[in-house]
Amino acid sequence: MNSAPSTTDRADYEDPRITRSRALIMEAAARVFLQRGYPGTSVDDIAAEAGVSKRTVYNVFDDKEQLFRAILDQAITTAERYSLAFGETAAETDDVEAALTALARELAASVLSGRVVPLRRLLIGEASRFPEFAAEYYERAPGRVMTAVSGALRGFGERGLLRIDDPELAAEHFAFLAIGPSLDRALFDLESDTDATTATRAVERAERGAAAFLRAYAP
Repeated sequence: MNSAPSTTDRADYEDPRITRSRALIMEAAARVFLQRGYPGTSVDDIAAEAGVSKRTVYNVFDDKEQLFRAILDQAITTAERYSLAFGETAAETDDVEAALTALARELAASVLSGRVVPLRRLLIGEASRFPEFAAEYYERAPGRVMTAVSGALRGFGERGLLRIDDPELAAEHFAFLAIGPSLDRALFDLESDTDATTATRAVERAERGAAAFLRAYAP
């Protein structure tokens, strides 16, 4: 005979219907926010895009601002998982060239595709309205990635695999060489976000950037 759920289990439990509604609403909200911007988006727009009632949206989220924050939190969580995974991988390898070349490729592929660039554009446009959102996103998304890179470079330096005097500055050099110019072009929409040739060029530039970094910081 199954026992009744504990108090903790009940506290952690969420109706699967709410879980499905949340995912559906967040996906629709992300599309509408990115298309119309924050001021130009209403809860009615999001409900219509999600194919649910306005009441359903309010059953899951208090208001449009909470929904906007949830989308940012989702992006932040992805960046935090990536940073943790890279830090663990870098700590276990002595093949600096392979690790940094792979990192450069992955940064180019992940940052310059999908919703990362459009989301950054949206957040930059709303920074004066939501300065705390902008600060949190920077600290926990690109900032956390940079912390992971600088930590990895510090470890490589301590093991004599690279010549690293200032890990934070070295991480900035690496990031700019890998994706800086490509990211600038993408933020200003000078290149198509979905163009395969553009993506290939960005990855090639990232590989060359990693090679230049490795030459500059060779022991």
